[in-house]
Amino acid sequence: MSFQHLSLAVADRLATVTLARPEARNALSQALMRELLTAARELAERSDIDVVLLTGDERCFSAGADLRDASRWADEGTSLSERRELSALGYKLCKAWEELPQITIVAIEGYAVGGGLALALACDWRVLADDAFVSLPEIALGIPLTWGAIPRLVSLVGPARAKRLTILCERLPAAQALVMGLVDYLTPPGQALRKAHEVAAHTLSMPAAAVRMSKQTANAVATALYHAAGHMAHDQLALAAASDESRTARAAALKPRS
Repeated sequence: MSFQHLSLAVADRLATVTLARPEARNALSQALMRELLTAARELAERSDIDVVLLTGDERCFSAGADLRDASRWADEGTSLSERRELSALGYKLCKAWEELPQITIVAIEGYAVGGGLALALACDWRVLADDAFVSLPEIALGIPLTWGAIPRLVSLVGPARAKRLTILCERLPAAQALVMGLVDYLTPPGQALRKAHEVAAHTLSMPAAAVRMSKQTANAVATALYHAAGHMAHDQLALAAASDESRTARAAALKPRS
């Protein structure tokens, strides 16, 4: 597999996928999202890989959806079918990562924001540096949180906390994210990937087939209603993103801060 916006390394039943858009803080452009989707689909067919690590760089995991990517925000000049396909890309991406048969572990330094956190929530375990933070600023940008993230949030932290994170757009420090159940491990700064490797090694020491069966069963229970809750969310996203209030909020977010 050859990619432009991410790298993939495989060794000893372990795959490491690294986001590689440092100039954009690993923001999820349409191109990067499609590469992540392709990587997930191809990794799913690999019987020689039992754990997949997903990470960014020492500065951040991802700043979320790329507000500067014009192709990321469908406009009225495209057909309704094209707009729906584009709006559904994040949902398809997260669903593909959630359905990987391998155990997936996300290593986060700095922060995971918006779509970056939504992608991390679709994976099995999250390792966060203790000076990092997570947040979901979508509503502040005039769009609902989609990508199937709300059902996953509710499963992890309960409905009231899920509403706090989505509606109030709270910026959650690492220690609070751990207590809330949003992440699974904290590490000193710069050690998130190292800890992810330790968890991966422990996982790889277990019988591979039983691990896959157990993940499949746990996901079957946890995600039984996810599709029902999220299958039309891309239409909500397309509708909201085209509104004047959303366009104004996104433009304000792109203005340089004094």
